[in-house]
Amino acid sequence: MVEIPETGRQALDADVMREWAARGIDTLTRHRRGVDELNVFPVADSDTATNMLATLQAAFQGATPGLGLEALLDEAAGRALLSARGNSGVILAQMLRGLADAWNGDEIDAKGFAGGLRTATDAATAAVAVPTAGTILTVAEAAASAAAKAAPFGFVSAARAAAEAAAEAVAATPGQLPALARAGVVDAGGLALTLLLEALVETLTGSVSTGALDLLERHRVRAVSEVEEVPRESGSEAFGYEVQYLLESNAPAAAELRHRLTDLGDSVVIIGSRAAADVTTFNVHVHVNDIGAAIEAGIERGRVHRISVTRFDDTAPPRPARADRPATPRTVLVATAAARVREFLDRDGATTTGPDRVREALAAVRAAGGRSTVVLADGPDAARAAREGAQGARGDGYRVTVIPTGSVVQSLAALAVHDPERHFDDDVAAMAEAAAACRTGELRAEAEGVAVVVGEADFGVFDTAREAVRDLADRLCAGGAELLTVLPGAGSDTETVTALSDHVREAWPLVEVQQLPAGDDEPLLLIGAE
Repeated sequence: MVEIPETGRQALDADVMREWAARGIDTLTRHRRGVDELNVFPVADSDTATNMLATLQAAFQGATPGLGLEALLDEAAGRALLSARGNSGVILAQMLRGLADAWNGDEIDAKGFAGGLRTATDAATAAVAVPTAGTILTVAEAAASAAAKAAPFGFVSAARAAAEAAAEAVAATPGQLPALARAGVVDAGGLALTLLLEALVETLTGSVSTGALDLLERHRVRAVSEVEEVPRESGSEAFGYEVQYLLESNAPAAAELRHRLTDLGDSVVIIGSRAAADVTTFNVHVHVNDIGAAIEAGIERGRVHRISVTRFDDTAPPRPARADRPATPRTVLVATAAARVREFLDRDGATTTGPDRVREALAAVRAAGGRSTVVLADGPDAARAAREGAQGARGDGYRVTVIPTGSVVQSLAALAVHDPERHFDDDVAAMAEAAAACRTGELRAEAEGVAVVVGEADFGVFDTAREAVRDLADRLCAGGAELLTVLPGAGSDTETVTALSDHVREAWPLVEVQQLPAGDDEPLLLIGAE
């Protein structure tokens, strides 16, 4: 290992933090593929470094300029929470939350650095329902302990000790986790964390530590054909889906959810937006077979949104329907308060209901001989009513899953990918992913003019609806949209819709626009971007 000089910057402030983050992003970008190839636990899905990189980019790229260290980290932790991907990304986001909670000044010394690593490690470990030895958590523990011992000798010494201890802990992971030993690799998440700690040492001293890279090269020399195919550990072989979503709730409800999800699957990680008692946003991650049950467990405890469902074995052929039951059509029930949309869908042959009639609608569907139903609920009231109705409809093998979509255009996106020939869980996964991928934008009438809203973010107020709709279209199309689905509100006018269509045709010629019947009184205009 290269000898690292003790000289260097002996404190961490906002500028050093930004430089460390940028160097860490660059390091993971360069070595992402190699680290991903090592990924076999908790599932062999080859995305550990990719998820950690995406989380780190979301946290720091585009950060508000001029913030001090405390504000910078608080913003980064909040952004990471909302964007964290996969098991490793969620754990990294919680570590950032721990650093933000511990580093409360504009400059951190060696003791503060060590304390921050300890808080970050403890926070990440507490977020995992069943911590496992030989993973990123083990590596973080070793780094935090080493930093505390070296802190009296200065910041550089503490950072170097953390990086070296992390590399040693990574090298030891095959002896702690059988999946790693069988595959002849080290833990991918722990190695990625070590790369980030070594990026800090380089930021402080200008010298490159190569412990992590040595490990990476050592474990990449085996040809792919020589590596044994590794089954998933800790029961994961039995679970085919990764489910993630954001939950608006409180800490006691999140604790209840952790227990419920542990009963349903494994790899349960739940992180919160801040350490205080007023936590309102959680990022929930679990591996399960029953997608609907995992989602509904969240609905029972708060507002669920940004649902993501990933099937681990994407290359496997679709699972056939069970041979012991007749092939009957699966019903997709759209629960929405938008009466005009219901009328349009009913004419198109879909099954719809208002939020206050979900129980009756489910009973009617079941009485007609169906064996399963997916309910698309476009708001908190509809989701609550759908969940209550689903509980009453289940029994004797009848399956009901509720997908909360957030808006009626997201329900329409989910409905568009429904395939009754798919296995029930695969169909639920496809619809949940389609709903999550559909971004929404609105025009809202306000006293000062017309407001532009994308997702939950406000982007200013315009004097006229035509100005506002052009701005909204640009924001949605810039994100890679191929189709805009437009629902004019009852208070909208044809000139606004025409202005939208004309602008998209001229500025975004590859984007298609489809208009559906008028929606509710508010918003003035609702757009879904797919």
